[in-house]
Amino acid sequence: MTVARIDAVGRPAEAFEVRTVTAADLRDSLRQGWADFLAHRGDLLFIGIIYPLVGFAAAAIALQDSLIPLFFPIAAGVGLMGPAAAGGFYELARRREAGLESDWSHFLDVVRRPSFDAFLAVAALLLMLFFAWLAVAAGLYVTLMGVGAPESAAAFATRLFTTPEGWALIVLGNLAGLCFSAAVLTMSVVAMPMLVDKDVDARTAIHISRMAVMANKGMMSRWGVIVAALLVAGSIPFFVGLAVVLPVLGYATWHLYTRLVAR
Repeated sequence: MTVARIDAVGRPAEAFEVRTVTAADLRDSLRQGWADFLAHRGDLLFIGIIYPLVGFAAAAIALQDSLIPLFFPIAAGVGLMGPAAAGGFYELARRREAGLESDWSHFLDVVRRPSFDAFLAVAALLLMLFFAWLAVAAGLYVTLMGVGAPESAAAFATRLFTTPEGWALIVLGNLAGLCFSAAVLTMSVVAMPMLVDKDVDARTAIHISRMAVMANKGMMSRWGVIVAALLVAGSIPFFVGLAVVLPVLGYATWHLYTRLVAR
């Protein structure tokens, strides 16, 4: 196992060690995430209502005639905020690991963590990326398909899948989405659980997250594919599967963080 030593920004007396991980670490993180989910199924009272409702609201807004072209970008973009929405799951996983009481009533204890203000700062950056993604998606639509809303969702789907402009929009839109997803993964995969775990600033957490991804490019790419596949599966039908997927991914991300960074 290779270890790179990195000085924490703003914390000169402290250093973090970034480790390399293997496919076995990814599998073990998912397995532990599933075990945590089974132990904390009461958290469905939170995520089972809140996150699917967000998805429903996004879909309802996008299915208005003027926003039909943004339906897929909005539905996909909801996942960009997943690392921020999973803050309570990081806290439950942290408490369980520490041997503390960790039932669903502690879900919101994340707000009491010393670095919660920094957690909110990173969440705000993720929100900015979400809106930037929508702006790029809208720009691609206007450039390729022209100004003006389609007559209906059926008309939009027909043009999307039966014209060269539509296929260009699909290809370029997916490439743009991949770039935004990679940015979110790089920024948050370590930063968000670290800000629940340790008293560090947002800049330090993002720096360590970036270094962890750079030290594990192949494995983090594989992790990104796993996350994307599970989010897509959880969004069908009607986002209800996210009530299971998001908690499992939240817990699994915590366990992956503990493998990526020597604490």
